[in-house]
Amino acid sequence: MSGGKLKYFSLRHKLAVLSFISVALAVVIGGLITAVRISELLEQEMGNRALAIARTLAQMETIQNNVGRPGGEKAIQPVAEKTRLATGVDYIVIVDLQKIRYSHPVAERIGKPFEDEDIAPALNDGEYISHATGVMGPSVRAFTPVKTDEGTRQVGVVVVGVLTPTAPKLLRVIHPQIYPALAVGLLVGLLGSLFLANRIKGAMFGLEPEEISRLLEERNATFQAMGEGIIAIDRQERITLLNSEANRLLGVGQEAIGQPVRKVINKDFLSCVLKNGQPELNREVVINGTTVISNCVPIKVKGMVVGAVATLRDKTEVNRLAEELTGVKTFIEALRVQNHEYMNKLHTIAGLIQLGKSDQALDFIFQVTEEQEEITNFLTSRIREYSVAGLLLGKYSRAKELQINMRIDRQSRLLSLPPFLDASDLVVILGNLLENALEAVKDLEPSQKQIYFGIFDGSNELRIIVRDSGPGIPEELRERIFERGVSTKAEKGRGLGLYLVKVHLDRLGGTMEIKSGQKKGTEIEMRIPKNL
Repeated sequence: MSGGKLKYFSLRHKLAVLSFISVALAVVIGGLITAVRISELLEQEMGNRALAIARTLAQMETIQNNVGRPGGEKAIQPVAEKTRLATGVDYIVIVDLQKIRYSHPVAERIGKPFEDEDIAPALNDGEYISHATGVMGPSVRAFTPVKTDEGTRQVGVVVVGVLTPTAPKLLRVIHPQIYPALAVGLLVGLLGSLFLANRIKGAMFGLEPEEISRLLEERNATFQAMGEGIIAIDRQERITLLNSEANRLLGVGQEAIGQPVRKVINKDFLSCVLKNGQPELNREVVINGTTVISNCVPIKVKGMVVGAVATLRDKTEVNRLAEELTGVKTFIEALRVQNHEYMNKLHTIAGLIQLGKSDQALDFIFQVTEEQEEITNFLTSRIREYSVAGLLLGKYSRAKELQINMRIDRQSRLLSLPPFLDASDLVVILGNLLENALEAVKDLEPSQKQIYFGIFDGSNELRIIVRDSGPGIPEELRERIFERGVSTKAEKGRGLGLYLVKVHLDRLGGTMEIKSGQKKGTEIEMRIPKNL
């Protein structure tokens, strides 16, 4: 019945009651611990004080000269009693090595043996503090040996004892100080419990636990149903959220939640967004052998960055980005260039025919056909990957339209690609390198527009060389030219092509060497191993 009534209490009331009970227990336990600690400190202080008195008595010549001698108690007892009354200790007992008392607060016990067992170490030249219950009650007492002949011979023991207060007596002594403190502590605990309950309720937007649980389940169901992978981290770079699609892409399970993101993903992923507070959109990342497109944004609460979240889209076929950058658009551009070029040539042929120059028209037709057939036959025979051959043919045609002399090394050869190298990767790399070379020389004088390209299929590696006669890479940009957004062009939105080249080359385990100088052009040589 009481349990049924309890569930109708609001979260605020439950928190207030629980907090107050916790504080009350803490205060009471703290009070008891304080009392015990005070008792321990008091006994320690009493023991040190007793030991100091015992040492003083053991150094007195009256004690040293009369312990163990017949009638010695007549000289020792007055000194011991006078010292006891002056220092306020409860008893001072001096015994010889046969444990016979030479002094005692109760005169009848003088001459009788000291029967407590804790004196044994003192009879063997030991000095210490002992807690024991003697004839006068529980006490802390100090044992110090009495020595003569300049400390070489022990003749007795000084025992100084102080009776320790019992627990009820101690509480009676300290209750005027401790009880008000306990009362103040309970009052502060009550007020703090009410304040804490209100703050927690406010922080939860006035929701009850059942409502929060339902919202959490709905949120988790929504995240798990999404087709994109979602991963979130907190300020300490620990993973706080991971849906099933992210589990699949990352190759981990729900046990990754709570782990540092760098331990789960061996990349600088989400950390930069967390540090600089700026989003990173449409970033291409290779995770667990799969290429994904990520959108990373910071999580801000009241203007402060408290975490970051990323969405991951599977991109096992990199053709999507290759087609956007250098694939379909490149081939369409090549067709446009060829269409424009052939229209000009048809106009030339038609003009020659109209002028009655049929022989010149035939020679022109044979020249054009031979040139086109020669480059086409060369590429199809030497470059067996047709997407790469088509790319080169398109770039060659575009270079002719721009009046650029593009020379393809006649020793170039590409017979086959290694299993791990997708043709679309090579299209991205070559397309961006050649497009940059075309951009570098298009504004020069026609006689200066030179581009060299070579691709060489070796037994262990694939070597690619692209050289242009452009103005070169400025010295201040050479170290950063492959960073995202860095470009020699001033236009906004540039600086993506070479970044993608670097990303693909790193994933393939390749190396790159750049030679560039002001007004000396640029040469980029890349080597891609055939065995990772």
